[in-house]
Amino acid sequence: MGCDKAMLEIAGVPLIARAGALMQSVTGNPKIVASPSLYRSMGFPLVADDWPGCGPLGGIATALRVSNTPWNLIVACDLPYLTKAWLDFLIERALKSETDAVVAMNERGAEPLCAMYHKNAEERIRAALEGGVRKVTDALARLRVEYVEPAEWKAFASEGLLFKNVNSPADYEEAKARLSSHAKP
Repeated sequence: MGCDKAMLEIAGVPLIARAGALMQSVTGNPKIVASPSLYRSMGFPLVADDWPGCGPLGGIATALRVSNTPWNLIVACDLPYLTKAWLDFLIERALKSETDAVVAMNERGAEPLCAMYHKNAEERIRAALEGGVRKVTDALARLRVEYVEPAEWKAFASEGLLFKNVNSPADYEEAKARLSSHAKP
């Protein structure tokens, strides 16, 4: 993208603030795992990443370390189409699960950056990182995972955009056009 995509704005609101507001609406107490100096103005508690440079898996391990709850909703900031209804469903599903993670599955594979992770997965995720694993989906292989199939999650995204992220200028322009009238998700 050539810039910090977390700060890209839709309807005047940075992606990271949109994600934070959505998380706050379902959990009441979101935390941002990143460099604290970058997002201090967002108004959410910040936690320095224990694994800087190791990608999202390091962020997940950090989030689980600082958590004091059994289940934890982990969401990347570049998923502008997420909805409260979907996240409420995902949380409810996890609270009934006896696994380490509840993750949506789509045609391309697992969607681990909008998922529920149990605190007891922290040790295995950290071991994966220490062993050189960087892909979240590779770390999932070490966990007991309950997958939410497309037939279930597509009820929350009639156009199938729920997990479409902003990875290119074209993705960003599309998200702005689709969501321009919605300052908050």
